[in-house]
Amino acid sequence: MSHHSVAAALSDTATMIDRSVRLARRNVDTVFVSILLPVLMMALFVYVFGGAINTGTAYINYVVPGILLLTTGYGAATTAMAVADDMNSGMIDRLRSLPIRSFAVLTGHVAASVARNALSTTLVILASFAMGFRPNATAGDWLAAIGLLLLYVVALSWLAAGLGVVARSVESASTLSFFMLFLPYLSSAFVQPGTMPSWLQPISAHQPITYVVEAVRGFLTGVPVGNSATFALAWCVGLLVFSVALASSLYRQRTRR
Repeated sequence: MSHHSVAAALSDTATMIDRSVRLARRNVDTVFVSILLPVLMMALFVYVFGGAINTGTAYINYVVPGILLLTTGYGAATTAMAVADDMNSGMIDRLRSLPIRSFAVLTGHVAASVARNALSTTLVILASFAMGFRPNATAGDWLAAIGLLLLYVVALSWLAAGLGVVARSVESASTLSFFMLFLPYLSSAFVQPGTMPSWLQPISAHQPITYVVEAVRGFLTGVPVGNSATFALAWCVGLLVFSVALASSLYRQRTRR
């Protein structure tokens, strides 16, 4: 690829990122809900359910990593709906009439998703401090936790983009992305897997969300990480590669005429 082609590709991507960020800024209510809901869920678990749940530590310290992943799920669902809106409103046809590379469209949505999630995650962490969250992480631990969460957000956002491509409406995109919000409840995000029914314990203990939650929890609160970080990294990288390939392939098929 020539220098000119690389520069053009980067310019197209930057243009689509700017467009997606501008759209997100206009939909303040959507961003607000994606931030408010995780904070309300955290307050519900801490103040209503937390007293009845024994995790061997302060429940707020246990549940915050799970809430952070739940926050990214809300953000990814928003991405799926934004892509579905583009695909079904005629916007993609307009963009295809312009000299813009196809991959830049989805990349713009993913970059906007990462920006939204960075904002919402920061605000959720600040709210958790107000509720009593007291991590004992070092600067290196914080960087490791943030890096893993960032990788997870990028992978999940690309998966959401793929779901948005195949959805035939914004509503169906919301339905397709429901599992992103549901899966954390079947992990160790809110309760220990050992407290679940015996048939559910292996699913909870070995699903990808649990590895990511346990790794982030270990980085932030000092509990043993074990092999959770390795498995979490492997799952996130695998999901990213799969999701980029899937979203790109589906986009080409949907826009091929």
